[in-house]
Amino acid sequence: MKTIKWLLLLFCAALAFNSCLGVSADIHIRADGSGKIALEYRVSQVLESMGRLDGNERWPAIPVGKADFERSVARIPGLRLSAFSAKSVSNVFGGKDLVTNVTLEFNNTGALLAFLDNTGAGVSFTQENGKNSLRLVLLDEAAVITDDDLLALLQEIAAGYTISVSLSAPKNASLTAIPSSVSFAQMVSQGKKVLAVIGLGDLLALEEGLTVEMSW
Repeated sequence: MKTIKWLLLLFCAALAFNSCLGVSADIHIRADGSGKIALEYRVSQVLESMGRLDGNERWPAIPVGKADFERSVARIPGLRLSAFSAKSVSNVFGGKDLVTNVTLEFNNTGALLAFLDNTGAGVSFTQENGKNSLRLVLLDEAAVITDDDLLALLQEIAAGYTISVSLSAPKNASLTAIPSSVSFAQMVSQGKKVLAVIGLGDLLALEEGLTVEMSW
């Protein structure tokens, strides 16, 4: 029964977080609102296979296959796929991860937002008095894990994985975290390129969720 419990917790964890254990998003925005986003997904191949099982269409798909991104591009005007690669690498557990690198180009911020929303991330963009602000919810407060066993399991399988978000803007930018007390593995809060990196285990343990706002 204990084994069954842990398997159920693992399955719920995979569903809850789309099985994406490591994600990097590097956004470049030009003055006219066009640009590109370079993505890297690092996913356990055991969990990635869940996304390809027949009959699981009602669950969020793992967006690591080329066909996933081609479907997104086809749905979103002003978005195009310019590069795609995937490879298998060893992980800290002695198993294998599927590492997918994707570059998408967008004609305007609307296309970028449509793609980010499609991944399930909470996202908003505002323009006021010549200031642009892009806000990304990395962990919604409503999705904070309250089950100690589930949190412990997730933190164990999240070892070595990080969530990274960066923005290169046409002028100096700033990055703020909400709440501001969050401790990042790496953070650059001012400059032409701003960056926030947090361990996935650390992210999952946050009781208030986490939002990053990048302004320029």
